[in-house]
Amino acid sequence: MKRVHVYGAFDNPRSPELRILHEASRLGALTVLLQGDEAFERATGKPPKMSLAERKYYFEALRFVDKVEEAPADPAAAGIELVDPARLDLAGFPYDAPPIDAPRAAGAKRVIVTGCYDWLHTGHLRFFEEASEYGELNVVIGSDANVRFLKGEGHPLFTQDERRYVVGSFRAVARCLVATGSGWLDAEPEIKALGIDRYVVNEDGDKAEKRRYCEEQGIEYIVLKRTPKEGLPRRSSTSLRGY
Repeated sequence: MKRVHVYGAFDNPRSPELRILHEASRLGALTVLLQGDEAFERATGKPPKMSLAERKYYFEALRFVDKVEEAPADPAAAGIELVDPARLDLAGFPYDAPPIDAPRAAGAKRVIVTGCYDWLHTGHLRFFEEASEYGELNVVIGSDANVRFLKGEGHPLFTQDERRYVVGSFRAVARCLVATGSGWLDAEPEIKALGIDRYVVNEDGDKAEKRRYCEEQGIEYIVLKRTPKEGLPRRSSTSLRGY
């Protein structure tokens, strides 16, 4: 299979960077060449928000990335032909979730996590990975209308289609859906349709309504501590977006 290369700093990545990588991966097995921390600081005069180790962790988790490496100082001089993003079709947020009624793996539990996931970072990624250890992971994100209802005007920062695309890009996530209900239990219709066995939350997302609902429905309720990937910093959306 042909190997293709994309080069960049990709610091604090968002959907446009993922779209470039996704479309490039359609051309062949994709290697992402990440600009090193020192090279980034020389070019910009400041360190990256995310270290090379953190960026490498993030991009290795994407389902359409085959390999991630630190880039040589001059990829062209090293004889590496790079994909030109200007020649890619980057329109829209193409994501096809497996049907809700698709059969699960034999003996597998169905797991759900819910949230807005408006500015997805490595803390969220680590949470997805830990939650996926409990079974087939289904992430149900809040609709634009419900996020606005819960958080107020100005939210979400990104549309539900864009947020679903980003969340669904990670290998740990078996399926990403947009909730059709409202309030803190906006995912109730999806919970019933999927036949969820386990509801996983982090400490921040632990709500009395969720606990009570799971007790009533016979769903195992699991609370995880917010623990970053070993060697990486604890992350928050506020610190990364800067406001």
